[in-house]
Amino acid sequence: MTDSNEFWHKLDRLVATSNLKIERPRGTPHPRYPSFIYPLDYGYLQDTQAGDMANIDVWIGSLSAKKVTAIICSVDLKKRDTEIKILLDCTSGESQGILNIHNTGSQSAILLIRAESNLI
Repeated sequence: MTDSNEFWHKLDRLVATSNLKIERPRGTPHPRYPSFIYPLDYGYLQDTQAGDMANIDVWIGSLSAKKVTAIICSVDLKKRDTEIKILLDCTSGESQGILNIHNTGSQSAILLIRAESNLI
C-alpha cells in the first residue's frame, strides 16, 4: 500500500517543476459558454499530459502555500471521457465550488481532499 503523503508530495513536485499557464483568469467568461464566469484562475501545467492527451488542468485558489490542496476526478458521459484536475491553493469553500461546477449536466465528479496535516 502506498503512503498517501507520497502521492500528494509527488503532485506538489509535478506542480513545482512545471510552468503553470493561466489560460482563463478569474472573472472571465468561458469562450464557448459566455454565461459561465470563471470563479478562480484556471490553467494548465505546460509540457504535461493528462488522459485526454492535453496538458493537466489546474484550478488556482486564494491560499499562498503553493501546495496541491485537492484533486477533482470527473466523468462526462456526453464527451465519454474522464479527467483529473489539480486544485492548487484552494480553500474548502473554493474546492466545493469547483466540485459543484463539475457536477452539472452530463458530468459527475468527486473531490479528493488533502488532509490538513499533509499541508505542513
